[in-house]
This record gives sequence, C-alpha cells and structure tokens, in this order.
Amino acid sequence: MPDDLFTQPGYQPLASQQRPSSLENFVGQSHLLTQGKPLKEAISSGMPHSMILWGPPGVGKTTLARIIADSADAHLESISAVLSGVKEIRAAIATAQQQRDIHNRKTILFVDEVHRFNKSQQDAFLPFVEDGTLIFVGATTENPSFELNNALLSRCRVYVLKSLDIEDIKGIINSALPALSSTTNNVLGMDPKALDLLANAADGDARRALNLLEIASDLVSDNNPIIDIVIVQQILVGDMRRFDNKGEYFYDQISALHKSVRGSDPDASLYWLCRMLDGGCDPLYIARRLVRIASEDIGNADPRALEITLNASQSQERLGSPEGELALAQATVYLAVAAKSNAVYNAYKAAMADVKSLPSYEVPMHLRNAPTKLMKDLDYGKDYRYAHNEEGAYAPGEKYLPEAIEDKQYYFPTERGLEGKIAEKMAYLRSLDLQKKEN
Repeated sequence: MPDDLFTQPGYQPLASQQRPSSLENFVGQSHLLTQGKPLKEAISSGMPHSMILWGPPGVGKTTLARIIADSADAHLESISAVLSGVKEIRAAIATAQQQRDIHNRKTILFVDEVHRFNKSQQDAFLPFVEDGTLIFVGATTENPSFELNNALLSRCRVYVLKSLDIEDIKGIINSALPALSSTTNNVLGMDPKALDLLANAADGDARRALNLLEIASDLVSDNNPIIDIVIVQQILVGDMRRFDNKGEYFYDQISALHKSVRGSDPDASLYWLCRMLDGGCDPLYIARRLVRIASEDIGNADPRALEITLNASQSQERLGSPEGELALAQATVYLAVAAKSNAVYNAYKAAMADVKSLPSYEVPMHLRNAPTKLMKDLDYGKDYRYAHNEEGAYAPGEKYLPEAIEDKQYYFPTERGLEGKIAEKMAYLRSLDLQKKEN
C-alpha cells in the first residue's frame, strides 16, 4: 500500500466518501425512516420541520441533515457549536435571509453539537425559526431535555437516533472495501474474523468503523492485500469503546450498574462495571458509587457491605490498576448477592424532611448536658435515666425525641438479613415500652 494515502491531491477521508446521499442508501434508524413515520414523511414530501437529532456519534445525524436539505431543494447552511460563536450565527442567519429574499429558497440551518451553545446563543435562533427564515436542524449527543432551552425545544421535534447494530456496521464496511481498492489499485479483501472484530470495536459508530478500516488498509502489504485479524488487533491496541465521560452514556451506565446491584444480578453488575472501566471511567468514582449503594440498598441487612466497599475503595486508591479494579469487582459482586434493605435510606429521607419542614424543637430537658451548677439548677439533665443502670441496658418508656414528635418512627427494618434480627429486637424493646406505659 502507498505511504502517502492521506497526502494525495483531493484526498477525502473514507467516511466522507461513503456518506450516503439519499435515504435509499442510508443504513439504520428504521424506527424513524420506515413508511408512515413522521421523519420519513417530512423528507419524502420535501416539507421538513425544525428538529433535534439526538443520538450517539456516527449514526447519521449530519448525513440526515444533508438528505433533508436535498429533498426540500433547500440551501444547507452548516455551523458547529464547538467552533462557532455569535459572529458565525449572524452570518448564517444573514445567508438564510438572502436565500429567502433573493432566491426564494428555504434554508436548512444545521447546527452540530448544538448543546455546546449557551442559552443566549440558542435563543438567537428563535425569531428566525418562528418567522420561517430558516428551518432549524440541531444535532446533539446529549439529552436535549438537560442541555437545550425549553424555548428552542418547544419549536423543534426531537428524533432519537440509535447506535447501529453489528450487521449494519459489517454492511457498511463491506460496501467501503471497493472504494479502498480503487484508491490503492489492489483488490482489497477482509478476513471474516477481522470483519467481526472491527465491526464489534466500532461500537455502533459507522464513522469510527470506516476510520478504523482506512487505517487498517494502510497496513496491508501489496503482496497480500487482505485485512486480517492481526492487522485489526494492531490498530485497536489501547483503543476504548464509546463512553462519553460525564455525558448521557456515562449516566446511563452508572444507572445500569446501580440497578443491577439493587436487583441482585451479579453478572449484569460485573458487566456494567467492566463497561465503565473499559470506557475510561475513573475507578475511584465507581468506588464512591459502590459505597453509596452499600448504604442505600443494603444498609443494615448486611453491614459488612459498607466495610467491603470501603476496603475496595482504599485498595483502588493505594494499588491503582489493575489490582484495585479486581477489588472493585469483588465488592460489586458482594453487593449484588447481599441481602437488600433501603430502610435506613428511607428513614434518613423521612427524618431530613421533618427537620427541614418542622420547627426547631427544643432538646428535652432530661437529655441536655449539665456541666455547670447553673445548668443543674435549671433542671438540665433532670430525671435522665442512664440506660446502663437499667436491666438489659434499656430504659423502658424513656423518650428521646422532642415532645411534639415523641412517638415518631422513621426506621422500619425489613425482615431480610441481619435487619430481621434488628426488627425482632426493636419489637421486643417496644413491648417493654408498652408495659411501662400500662403500669
């Protein structure tokens, strides 16, 4: 293969060369583009509306914008929120006005990574969407409900694009091989195992698949123009799957980990743990979340869970990778199979809600500290019963809450794990309180 593939005159990346120009060649998103679906009808009729295309990288957001403009015979004006500011926005709007006033032509304004624009920048589009100067098409990898203004969202229809499946990616790769062959003057082939590995590594991203394929083609020898599994393994060394740290995928995956542990599924819990680690998530962030899970979803049903997760967190901090990650895996599995209780979590929320909503009640006199004579004269600590001096180290009938809420109960232990024993003990102590009250 020639060494100057990327320096040839007129060079275009393979992903750009293979970009479909019509819906007939577009791969994926059948849930949006089959007959009768609103997006399909808007494109086919040549009467598009303002919209937000939300989905992961490499699934066709930019391509769809181009197809929409072509179908409507509209001028396509493209800007990127990463590289553009107020100046570029004004220039795009001016062009749209010129297309309307001079050429009587609609303008599709495509804004890539629209979530990167701040509120005022997003607001700048609103009057021109409303008066028909432009049809707004925004592309984002982030959840629009979190990242876009309600005013802009209300004027756009949101379409959710999905990652491509492995068979779709394989089809895209196979379709691109002839283009690479014409570039290199060799009939380029690909081993089926290499195709499987590359399609899997693309992780639903067509652009990623084609970029990897182009790199792989540059490593093939002229004597044997076959992309084999060794070549693919070479280009994937150190390569990470899509993760989008602190973005939509990040929160989806940590949610999946938490819910898998809560659901007592150790296999799914391990899978999501590994997905996050493989994607580059900070292991100490995961450790903190595991500590939270130990208290929120297990609590006193198995108090060892908190100790184990704290030990795993400390192991990760002291040992680093990969030893520390194995400790996180151990803790994750333990949390998944442990008895579950959210009784402490619910008790904490209920108590905090009362603290925030009720008056700041005085500490009962018998519970107050009395280190001085004055305090004792004021009855601080008077009639306090020292539990250790009572039978069983318990003072039946003694009250510890403010009088206004003295019978309030926040903690309701479950019957699961150690908490079952706690429930038995609390029931017994309450029976002693009742006896004392009746006597």
